[in-house]
Amino acid sequence: MRDELREKIARVCASKILSKGESVGVSFYAFFANKNDDPDLLMEAATWWIKTHKLNHFEKANKIKTMVEAGL
Repeated sequence: MRDELREKIARVCASKILSKGESVGVSFYAFFANKNDDPDLLMEAATWWIKTHKLNHFEKANKIKTMVEAGL
């Protein structure tokens, strides 16, 4: 996964955790606007989330942040 996407995911997760608490969940759609303005980046996130790690639709933001910061 490219660094730009890792940084964005970590930033969004941190923001969600701060605003909604430690137990907040996210899906990979949380990292994109409600429009398909960068389909390659969206598919990269979806592939990492669904194919690579076989994650559920919603996961804890803490878990996702830890994973991307660890380079998984």
